[in-house]
Amino acid sequence: MAFSEKDVDYTAALARIHVSEDDKKVFAVQLEHILAYVNKLNELDTQQVEPTAHILPLKNVFRPDTAMKNPASDAAVQQAPYFNDTFYRVPPVIE
Repeated sequence: MAFSEKDVDYTAALARIHVSEDDKKVFAVQLEHILAYVNKLNELDTQQVEPTAHILPLKNVFRPDTAMKNPASDAAVQQAPYFNDTFYRVPPVIE
């Protein structure tokens, strides 16, 4: 399939990007190579290949959900210009 500069314009409009006239020629050739590779991949027989979402088996690794006190938080609150107990006090931002 031959990619034209008109096809590059259409693709650039879909992506909402500006493509210079010089780049249009380069991109047309590159897109043509990409589609040729995809067509080559489409020739493979994948009837016996099971569909997967990822090539590696994945599993969730959970850690115990335990609350821990951050030792640096006390020092950070103490350095704040305004604080109340363990919270930062800031001026209101909504009128």
